[in-house]
Amino acid sequence: MVTTGLVAIDSTILATAVPSIVKDLGGFSEFPWLFSIYLLAQAVSVPVYAKLSDVVGRKPIIFIGIGLFLLGSILCGFAWSMPALIAFRVVQGLGAGAVQPMAITIAGDIYTVAERAKTQGYLASVWAISSVVGPTLGGVFSQYLTWRWIFFVNVPLCILAVWLLLKSFHEKIEHRTHKVDYLGATLLTVSLSLLILGVLEGGRAWTWNSPQSIGAFVAGGLLLVAFVFAEKRAAEPVLPLWVFSRRLLLTTALVSVGVGAILIGLTSYVPTYLELAIGTTPIVAGLALAALTIGWPISASLSGRLYLRIGFRSTVLIGMTLVVAGAAVLAAFSRTPMLAVVAGSCFLIGLGLGLVATPSLIAAQASVPWNERGVVTGTNLFSRSIGSAVGVAIFGAVANAIFAASGGSEKNPATVIAASSSVFISVGIVTLATVVAALTMPRKTVELADQAPAGETSG
Repeated sequence: MVTTGLVAIDSTILATAVPSIVKDLGGFSEFPWLFSIYLLAQAVSVPVYAKLSDVVGRKPIIFIGIGLFLLGSILCGFAWSMPALIAFRVVQGLGAGAVQPMAITIAGDIYTVAERAKTQGYLASVWAISSVVGPTLGGVFSQYLTWRWIFFVNVPLCILAVWLLLKSFHEKIEHRTHKVDYLGATLLTVSLSLLILGVLEGGRAWTWNSPQSIGAFVAGGLLLVAFVFAEKRAAEPVLPLWVFSRRLLLTTALVSVGVGAILIGLTSYVPTYLELAIGTTPIVAGLALAALTIGWPISASLSGRLYLRIGFRSTVLIGMTLVVAGAAVLAAFSRTPMLAVVAGSCFLIGLGLGLVATPSLIAAQASVPWNERGVVTGTNLFSRSIGSAVGVAIFGAVANAIFAASGGSEKNPATVIAASSSVFISVGIVTLATVVAALTMPRKTVELADQAPAGETSG
């Protein structure tokens, strides 16, 4: 729960501080990189950590993740420019790539599928607490102290997480020799970096039909094809292709992509929208966003009762209905900003996402044995991170295009409203695509066995 809190707080505390960071360091058009570079580093490292955890165990990997997250947080706190802050977010993202999937995988190892319905409530409570603490701290630090404390606050949490894991978590792993898929990891990292670079900088740093833009997309696409061929030949592929050959795993991964894009579209733009469009304080804007992450754990903690009774697919579809409704309201009223409407829409979307993210992940976990669970969990969260990384790049490109057309002034409320409205409409389109992915999930997913897990780990 504490390690989950590291990622949970970070997901909400930064967004409320963006205006303060930009005011201090400059680079308003570059701020989407604070999210996308972090998410990219997290996404490309998740499969590597997940594969290694199935070989050497969860505990060493989560310690590596906490260490990198701690180092990145300290470096971010001392950043002297926007490029430096963006660079240090890479280190933080590499740490988050181990922390989040390992925490979820450990829970999957310790508890049966039926037990996980209850324990998800405890894990969801972390997001509930963080949804209030994160934006509040971000607003307080930005308004009364300095935005740098949004990173320094991670230091005591990292130390506490390490101490608790050393004291309470024990596992016995039969170690064996293994081969790390360095080629696959490199190809995946470079290809995704080029593709996201092309999306985020296209139309801003260079025109869409420029050699730089075409080169980024072509090179990224070719390297992605090369990655697929490399994974077919790898002894221990970093992202096994069999994951995408099983209908349940493929469809839950696609749903996870949508969840990541929806989540980042709101967390990265709602606070800025409210602060710059109608002049709300960072604390109030953060609390409006907190409605999203309050709704999520409420429904996630109740999702177990639903998916054990009506199945994973039906639960996910109920959740997506709520997400579509919330996104539609947000987009419809985005031209006339109202704090209550934004907060209410975020809460409704959060309720829906809690019924989507948790059941789809547990469905994937429950369909495989222990020695595949790390990879499957990692793939699902990798998909969510990719959705977030690509989503923030696309949303950033949409917003930057409108800012560029209006002269690039973020001080003009009308421009901020127009850009944010376009982002919220784009989020609505993503929700509809996610519904299509949810509809393709198998009606009968897995048999829910109540037997104890394999016994490799204990808490």
